[in-house]
Amino acid sequence: MLDQIKNDLAQLSNPEQGKKLSRFFKTGKGQYGEGDLFLGIPVPEQRKVAKKYIDLSLNDIQKLLNSNTHEHRLTALLILIFKYKKAENSAKEQIFNFYLKNTKNINNWDLVDLSAPKIIGDYLVIKDRFILYELAKSNSLWERRIAILSTFKFIANNDFKDALNILELLLHDKHDLIHKAAGWALREIGKRNQEVEERFLTKYCTQMPRTMLRYAIEKFDEKKRKFYLTKKLQQKTQ
Repeated sequence: MLDQIKNDLAQLSNPEQGKKLSRFFKTGKGQYGEGDLFLGIPVPEQRKVAKKYIDLSLNDIQKLLNSNTHEHRLTALLILIFKYKKAENSAKEQIFNFYLKNTKNINNWDLVDLSAPKIIGDYLVIKDRFILYELAKSNSLWERRIAILSTFKFIANNDFKDALNILELLLHDKHDLIHKAAGWALREIGKRNQEVEERFLTKYCTQMPRTMLRYAIEKFDEKKRKFYLTKKLQQKTQ
């Protein structure tokens, strides 16, 4: 079955698109996606392949996740999401633990964003969330992004506490991909409760990276955006 999946994906490959994606996902030496290989397959096509192989074993999913080919790992995660949705509680726990053991293979922002809320976030909705705080303190960029993206499931349920706590932990993170994810999370909180978002901004807007702030205030009216940007600028010039 594993060979069939790889063959299905190979037949869908588009070398020109693969080159474009390699540049987009920063695969050059020293960049965050260094060494990642792309077949150039749109995600909807990968989703179709994944649905065909929902019964793939975790052992074979592991082999796909170990691949240097981006679409192999993305398709593996799509299969894992489909399996998780169908699973009973004990099987959900197994998939949750399997995911956490594979964070080194969930190593680009699209892979994290696609899967973390649907597996880690969903599993932790009614459970202790201490693991997210451990991930937020990790040296791994991708584990830190998993920590914040997982909270999107809670945010969707108007449950903001852990998201705000993790945003505090990531406030001084050095990586742009964390700045973007953190700002995005704040923006999602603001869509549901702008007062909560603005309390956080009032306390931290002068400390947070400019990218994080810009994402966070993206949906505000022009006057309010200008207010927070000016406040940030004034702090910088003092």
